Amino acid sequence: METEEAATVTRAVVPRTSTGFDYTFPAIRGIQAGREYYVSMCPLRLIPKIFIFDEDELSPELRAQRILNKGRLPALTKYVLDNPDDYVFSALTASVDGDMDFTCTGTDGTAFRAGQLRIPMAARFLINDGQHRRAAIELALKENPDLGDETIAVVFFQDSGLARSQQMFADLNRHAVRPARSIGVLYDHRDSEAQIARAVVGCSAVFKGYVEMEKSNLSARSRKMFTLSALYFGTQALLQGVEVKPGEGADLAQTYWEAIDKLLPEWAAVRRLELSASEMRRDFIHSHGIALHALGRIGNSLLRDSTAVTKWKRRLAPLKKVDWSRANSDWEGRAIVGGRVSKSHQNVTLTVNYLRNHLGLGLSPEEQRVEDAYLRGDA
Repeated sequence: METEEAATVTRAVVPRTSTGFDYTFPAIRGIQAGREYYVSMCPLRLIPKIFIFDEDELSPELRAQRILNKGRLPALTKYVLDNPDDYVFSALTASVDGDMDFTCTGTDGTAFRAGQLRIPMAARFLINDGQHRRAAIELALKENPDLGDETIAVVFFQDSGLARSQQMFADLNRHAVRPARSIGVLYDHRDSEAQIARAVVGCSAVFKGYVEMEKSNLSARSRKMFTLSALYFGTQALLQGVEVKPGEGADLAQTYWEAIDKLLPEWAAVRRLELSASEMRRDFIHSHGIALHALGRIGNSLLRDSTAVTKWKRRLAPLKKVDWSRANSDWEGRAIVGGRVSKSHQNVTLTVNYLRNHLGLGLSPEEQRVEDAYLRGDA
């Protein structure tokens, strides 16, 4: 049988209770909680063949994994296919229901930890962590079989029964924390919209020094006016579907937000140290994510009609008369729910509708539906 660089399948009969064909992996042996485990590099083409999911049809208490969320797969697969020279996948973790025979290369030091791990082909490999990566690899290989020669790290544990596998899943996910959206935007160099948001922050006097680059929520005493994630979504909404020449998106976004700044005197008051950022956020909603998103959508409508600066700036002028204070009862149910600013999709749309009415802009059918439901008291 063909020999793999990182994993081989042999026809040798080995002296164990069951004989047959084996997978042989070059591996490193380790110890956790008194149990041996092994780390190897596995060619991607073997991943769909040997690793299985827990049965979806079983009830949760009889499974050792959550049900595969197929909605996540297109994005993961696209990520691999779009970045064949620059994708990164962390290790898979699997339990092996079968014999694992490790032969070290020596008896001392590194040689004792390195060797070959033989696992019968009849053994059952159950993924404890990485089922979506495994499924995405399978889909990506169908589109680009050349990826099959690349490898992914795999951590093998001996299967000690359902309870142990369930505990492994719980432990592996117990302390997993999704990073804040702002730091994701800050570190994402593939996303052109993230690049634009960072460029605007770095070049515009409106935002430079006043944007929280790491966190997506501002503390009550923060001296920042905005979060990077809020500016990102606002700018994304602004430029969606707008035709701009390559490299000019950041300039257009900067021009737009600086025009908005001239209509919101509190922003400038903070920069002049006449008003603290915390007081502004406490008393007004125009620096919150929902407002930036809504202003981005308003700008998008104007830019789609005309990218001529003089035209869309003139049409923005009525925003100067909008009462952005939290004390304005018009915001209740639109941007504020139960005394708190709400960033739900419905509330963003209701805020957009409010601004459209001030600017004399019509509502789309979907916006009108949301507005009618709000006026009926259904929202």
